[in-house]
Formats: sequence, structure tokens, C-alpha cells
Amino acid sequence: MKKIVVTALIIVPALLLASSVDAESSRYFAQTGRETDFWPRVVNFTIFAALLYYLVANPIKSFFKGRSQDIATRLSEIEEKLQAAKEEKKEAQNRLEKSEERAKKIIADAKAEAVLLAEKIATANQNELALLEKQFQDKVAFEERKAAREMIDKVLSENITNDDIMLDETKVVDIISKKVA
Repeated sequence: MKKIVVTALIIVPALLLASSVDAESSRYFAQTGRETDFWPRVVNFTIFAALLYYLVANPIKSFFKGRSQDIATRLSEIEEKLQAAKEEKKEAQNRLEKSEERAKKIIADAKAEAVLLAEKIATANQNELALLEKQFQDKVAFEERKAAREMIDKVLSENITNDDIMLDETKVVDIISKKVA
């Protein structure tokens, strides 16, 4: 169908031009013996088209082959870059997920450690309070004994004198030997 349309587009104008009769046409007929120069022009055009094809076809073909190869090369490079970008994106997402998991784990560990530290501090405070309470009780007891001793010494020193106590030498030696032993 395409060939018929192309042929019709070439032949119809040629027939219309060939059918015109004028003075130049009769002179041409007188010189060549033909009414029109259609077939010589077709032959000339065919030779011109063949020469043009012979001279330009290979460079045009190589240009388009090179162009198509260049486009194919660029396309493959772009596809490789796209694939690399997709892989990098997946890798980055995996790293992000791992980082998020690590962050959650760190937060959970920090909370657990904070609870343990709070319990440890509370226990240490309780122990320290108990120790302080015991020290206070010991000091109170010590002060009570000290006050009692002072009171006893005072009472004894006021009421009892050395003359009131009768000690002989054997009793003194006995008391000193008990103290030394």
C-alpha cells in the first residue's frame, strides 16, 4: 500500500507535466524525437540517487550505528547507576533499621540501668541511714555511760574519801595483779 502511494505521488505530477503542450515542448521533440524528457530525467535522478547512496550510505549507517551504540552504552550505564542506587538505598534502609533497633536497645538498656542504679542508690542510702542510726545509738549510749560515770565519780568523790576506804597492802597488790593480768 505504501509503495503504491509513493509511486502515485511520483508518477502523477510527471504525467501532468508531460501532458502540457507548449513551444519549448515542440522544439524538444524536434531535437530528440520525443515529446518529453521524463525518462531521461528519471534515469538521471536514479543515477544521482545511486551515487548519493553509494557515497553517503556507509557514513550515515556508521553514524547511526555509532549513535545507537552510544545510546545503548549510556542506557546500560544509567541502568547500572540506577541498580547501584537501588542497592545503596536498600543498604541505607537496612543500616537505618539496624540503627533504630540499636537505639531502641540502648534506650531500653539505659532505662534498665537507671532503674538498677536507682535501686542501688536507694539500697546504699538505706544502709547508710541504718549505719548513721546505729552510730547515733552508739554515741547516745556512749554519752549516757559517760554521763553516768561522771555522775558516779562526782557522787563518789563528794561522799567518799580516801580515809573511808580501808585497803591494806595485800588487797592493793591483789587488785593491781588482776588489772595487769
